[in-house]
Amino acid sequence: MPTRALIVIDVQQEYFDGVLQVQYPPREESLANVVRALDVAEQQDVPVVVVQHELPEGAPVFAAGSPGWSLHPEVEKRATPSWKRVTKGKSSVFAGTDVAQWLAERGIDTITIVGYMTNNCDIATAAAAEELGLAAEILSDATGAIHLANEAGKVSAEQLHGALLVLLHSNFAAVATTDAWVTAVKAGEALPKSDLGTSAIQGRTAFV
Repeated sequence: MPTRALIVIDVQQEYFDGVLQVQYPPREESLANVVRALDVAEQQDVPVVVVQHELPEGAPVFAAGSPGWSLHPEVEKRATPSWKRVTKGKSSVFAGTDVAQWLAERGIDTITIVGYMTNNCDIATAAAAEELGLAAEILSDATGAIHLANEAGKVSAEQLHGALLVLLHSNFAAVATTDAWVTAVKAGEALPKSDLGTSAIQGRTAFV
């Protein structure tokens, strides 16, 4: 039976009103699932860690105290004194914070990741969890990505989100919908996860 904590990553106004607007899945849909996960965590006594990305005043995004830095109101209005609230300046929620210690003190062995973005802080946190000996879960419909283009090429938010979820499920995290996670939480069960070897074999078959 997993001992979970819900990690709510950067559900901030920057991802709704700023240059980093989440483009897939539709941000209002992913927000609704983040909120649902928070409500279920409250009902099931799952500890919650709420993270905000924070850069110095004057930064173009996430400047401390700016509108874009603020949590989305749907998250903020659900805040309780039991939440662990933390700011970070790097992608992983563990870098430069005491989140790992806080989880260890409570006997947490599994983190459930929701929030933004799949292509940055979510994947960084899932990868960092491995080194800490934590199992990771990521909710596919409570996370999201953005379109990217640079000198290396371009990729749509939908393609990026989908590819990263396949990658995560192959090694770093169990990927599931919010519905499936709610069922697992209520049953006290772990979510199923693939592994790299199985995913490789299935991948070879899929592309024959």
